[in-house]
Order: sequence, then C-alpha cells, then structure tokens
Amino acid sequence: MNFPVFFSKKIAFSKDNKNNLSKVIVYIGRISVALGIIVSLITVATGLGSKKAIENRISNFSGDITVKSTRSNNSYNSSVLDKKGLNLKALKSLDEVAGVQSYATVSGILRTEKNFSGVILKGVGKDFDKERFQSFMVAGSIPNYNEDGYNNEIILSEKTANDLDLKPKDSIVAIFSKEDQQPIYRKFVVSGIYKTDIKLVDDLYMIGDINHVRKIQGLQPEDIGGMDIFLKDNANMTREYPEIEKYIGYKNYAERVIDRYPQILDWINIFNQNISLIITIMLLVVVINIVMVLLILIIERTNSIGLLKTFGATNGQIRAIFINYTLMIMVPGLIIGNVVGVGLLLIQKYFGIIKLDPKNYFISTVPVDLNPVHIISISLGILITSAIVMIIPSYLISKISPVKSIKYD
Repeated sequence: MNFPVFFSKKIAFSKDNKNNLSKVIVYIGRISVALGIIVSLITVATGLGSKKAIENRISNFSGDITVKSTRSNNSYNSSVLDKKGLNLKALKSLDEVAGVQSYATVSGILRTEKNFSGVILKGVGKDFDKERFQSFMVAGSIPNYNEDGYNNEIILSEKTANDLDLKPKDSIVAIFSKEDQQPIYRKFVVSGIYKTDIKLVDDLYMIGDINHVRKIQGLQPEDIGGMDIFLKDNANMTREYPEIEKYIGYKNYAERVIDRYPQILDWINIFNQNISLIITIMLLVVVINIVMVLLILIIERTNSIGLLKTFGATNGQIRAIFINYTLMIMVPGLIIGNVVGVGLLLIQKYFGIIKLDPKNYFISTVPVDLNPVHIISISLGILITSAIVMIIPSYLISKISPVKSIKYD
C-alpha cells in the first residue's frame, strides 16, 4: 500500500485523537464541509428548479417559439399570418418539434353587473394541445375547439374569474371594439379555470374558439394570427430557432418565448447570478476552514513530522500524508451534508412546504431539480478544490527541522 495513504489512515482513525485539540478541529472542519454541501445543494437544486419551472410554464402556455406576421405591432389584435413560403408540414417534421398549434388574438372587455376586466381572447382551433394545457387547469374542463361553427365555451384565468366572481358554467358578456365600428358583443360560458402562476399571462389571457376571433376581426375561415411551436426540450430553443426560421416565410417572423417575455428572462438570469455567487462564497468558506484545519494539524503534530523525517520520509510524502488526512476528515462532512441536503430537498419536492408569492416569483412553491450529476459534482468540486489549495500551506512542513521538532512541546 502507498505509504502516505497508509499512514494518513492510521492517524485519521486513531483513537489517540479523541482527547486533544484535533478533536475540536476535526468537528469544525466537518461542520463547515457539511454546511457548505447543504447550502450548495439547496442553492443549485432550487435555483435550477425555479428556472425550469418558469420556462416550462410559459413555454407550455405560449409555445417555445411563436410565429407571427411582420405586420403585427404592439396591439393585442393579431394580424393574419402570411401563407406564402410557410411550410407547416416541414415545421412539424423537424425532429425537435413536439407540436404546432395555430391561434388568433383579439382584445376585449369582460363585463358583469358589478365589475369588468380587460382581457385578450386567444382563439385556438382543432390543433389545440389539450393534454399540455391540462396541467394549468384548476376547475372545470377544457372544451373541444374543433372549428365546427362557434363554440361559446371559454377558459378563464383564476385571477380573472375571482375578480369577476365567476365559476364554471357561469355566463359572461364580452365586448370587442373595432376602429370606426360599433362594439361587438359576445356571450360566453365559463367551461374551465386555469392558473399558470405567471402574472403576465394570468392577468390577460382567456382561451376560446378561434372562429370567434376570425368573425370579430373579419378574417377568412382559414386565416390564423400566429403559431405556437412546442419543442421536445426547451433547452434547445436557441439551437432550433434558425432551423424553424427557414420554413415560416419571408413575411412572418419567429420569436422565442424568452424574447417575448423579457421580464421573465431577466428574472431567470438572476438565478444564474445567485447560484454562481452563493456557490463561490460557500466554496471559499469551506476551503478556508479546511486550510485552517490542515495548518493546525501540522502544528499539533510537529513531533510526528520530525520523527517521520528522521526515519527517512521526504517532505513530499509527509505533505501527502497530511493532505490525505485532511481529506479523510472531510468525508464524513460530505456524507452528512449530502444526506441532510438531499433530505430537505426531497421534503420540499414532494410536500411543497415553502411557498412563494407568484406575483413576484412567477411560481407558487419553491420547485426542486434533483440531478445526481449536480450532487456528485458539488462534492467532487469541493474535494478537488480543497486538495489543490492545501498544497501551498502544506509546504510549511518543509520548514520544520527534525532536531527542533522532536524537542517541540
């Protein structure tokens, strides 16, 4: 067996360490490592979990990439998508495309006897992905929008329903206005209520039949205002964006969901900054504590260092002994930190104990992304970084004289 490894195991697991200063130092080192692991795991798992949860929610509602007409402006009333050069078949056949659904929008006002609310009617048709939208439903059911006549059933956001005191099967009057024309009235029935927890969506959108939007906007039966394109993995959004642009036509443009909602992109970028900052701080804290442990252990075992040198051990071998010794001290801390950190994250993942205000955070509970790769990487990163950093202070061993160290008390 390698001498430094053998000797470091002997002193690491020796019973002689129980009643001296090293006992306290070892506990401090292990606690700092455990806390560093716990904080790092929670930061990474909740940070990445929040990013994914927000991206998935907005993507599942609006599509990862949206195709619109270049004639569209900041108005919520969508312009007709130009069909020249638009190759829908080629779009759907792309490997990363999970689905494409058409839509058209028009702004209006919902009115009851006591209150009113401004909304955007997002008209959808027979290609509406009901299964994907089901995850947002909190009450009622999703109607069948088969574009056969006019379906008067709508899906309201929970916020709008609460503001207007509406529930499934209630009726509501909507008012739509066009320039230089009389207001257009439509009576709808609330079929279901959804909630995305994303304020930018829940404050505005209601889902209805695309034929109503076509009628209000004066569009042709086959006209659409845009397309929502869903990818199999929204992490590939940027990579697939140029490929999708090839098949949408010259008079249409594609827009990524993160560009459509820049506020959400800014919020997601905050997670990246916070994760990096907290991991860096915790790594520094752990490394500083471990280096201090190493230095104190070297000072405490000055006599042993002198004896080892007298028996012919080289400075490099002794340095390896103490570095291995310190890393072995870290292992219980790593195990405890991982057990406690993963345990807390599992509790949050399955019970959602910690809640958030969706008005500020776009999500109602703290989501958790438990990735084994991240768990292993954090532990290995701390171990490897500590081992590298400890090389410099371990050179203190070369300054210790065998004659003086044996007399050291």
